[in-house]
Amino acid sequence: MTEDLWCLAVGVFQAWMFVVLFLIMLPAMFGLSLGVTGVYIQVLVKVLEWATVRIQRGREEQPSVPVPLPNGIIEREGGSMEEEMGQLRSSQSQAEGEFALSDAFYFYKKGLESIVDDQVTQRFSSEELASWNLLTRTNQNFRYISLRLTIFWGMGVFVRYCVLFPLRITLAVIGLSWLIIGTILVGLLPESSVTSWLSELVHLTCYRICARGLSATIHYHNRENKPRKGGICVANHTSPIDVVILANDGCYAMVGQIHGGLMGVIQRSMVRACPHVWFERSEMKDRHAVTSRLRAHVAAKTKLPILIFPEGTCINNTSVMMFKKGSFEIGGTIYPVTIKYDPRFGDAFWNSSKYNMVSYVLRMMTSWAIVVNVWYLPPMTIREGEDAAQFANRVKSAIAHQGGLLDLPWDGGLKRQKVKASYKEEQQKMYSSIIVGQNGTSPTRCCENTEDAGDSGLLP
Repeated sequence: MTEDLWCLAVGVFQAWMFVVLFLIMLPAMFGLSLGVTGVYIQVLVKVLEWATVRIQRGREEQPSVPVPLPNGIIEREGGSMEEEMGQLRSSQSQAEGEFALSDAFYFYKKGLESIVDDQVTQRFSSEELASWNLLTRTNQNFRYISLRLTIFWGMGVFVRYCVLFPLRITLAVIGLSWLIIGTILVGLLPESSVTSWLSELVHLTCYRICARGLSATIHYHNRENKPRKGGICVANHTSPIDVVILANDGCYAMVGQIHGGLMGVIQRSMVRACPHVWFERSEMKDRHAVTSRLRAHVAAKTKLPILIFPEGTCINNTSVMMFKKGSFEIGGTIYPVTIKYDPRFGDAFWNSSKYNMVSYVLRMMTSWAIVVNVWYLPPMTIREGEDAAQFANRVKSAIAHQGGLLDLPWDGGLKRQKVKASYKEEQQKMYSSIIVGQNGTSPTRCCENTEDAGDSGLLP
């Protein structure tokens, strides 16, 4: 009996390794696909469509079932302070230079709008789905809808945790091991064109294996605009796996702070084979030192393009927030890239205030899949008479427009910081200029692209 169980275990292990090595890893190394993931996604789409119909029918049969709130619950007026306050004053004859009691209603309305439907903080929470995607984390009321739906949910839990999760863990371990060992070995070779080719091969293979480990289906558009050597690739930032998604189609020089532990081991091994730009914590506080090192990298036209996420923090993939201008002061050609995830199959947004890296990775590996579209936009350069802040806003608008994302002027740093006193003072200045009748005031500086030393938005 013991021997039979042992033989069965050995047989299962051999079959498991055959699937991992020959049906997943080997095709991934050559950038090929057997079509299994595509069929899996098509089946998921059919199941989720059925679930949507069943949920709608269940709500009709059970009116007590909660209905998710839509994203925009307030219809905001798009006018400026001067225009909206002018409407309040139009019903009374008010001389210039005098305070009107009705002016308080403008600030009262804006305050309530921010409390109920804040445009900033809602970008740091998971995107609301139109219908349930059979993940418990996105709907706590699944058990009240339908017995058949609950059975499908239970089957999904088994598939995600007992089949996909062990497979994804295996692929992640193999991919990271390949990255560390491969880059160390390549780093021992003398510098040459062959060494550079081997380095890119090791990196591409690792990232492709890790992408398969997330059941990632990536659609790349306009590949003729892919970032080239000596350029700077800038993209909107949703998750740490943005790097895996982009590097799955080409190699980049990463920019970031030196870490300890496992991350530090990976960084040290990567830099042996590829000119990544890692900084000590003390260097990160000196923005000029960071910029000078990046300029030196860009000046060498033979080096890989730099990958930068100018928002400086993760946004929930519904919008693009302010780009820090430090990334656009380096010079060179900017290659904008738009990344848009499909939230139906899993929430790719990393809420770092709520989940640590390990918890986030576990959530990704127990989701249905990662389905994402990547658009390479035409390269852009700074125009004559345009400063770095204006250039950053122009690139940001192009990225947002391509992905159908909201183009917000707010600084993502407000995620963890209090509003600066200068922002409040600017509002006061605008109001005082309206009272004394001065027109042509500039927009609020809470949207201005400013940054302190060490906050250049260069880190992914």
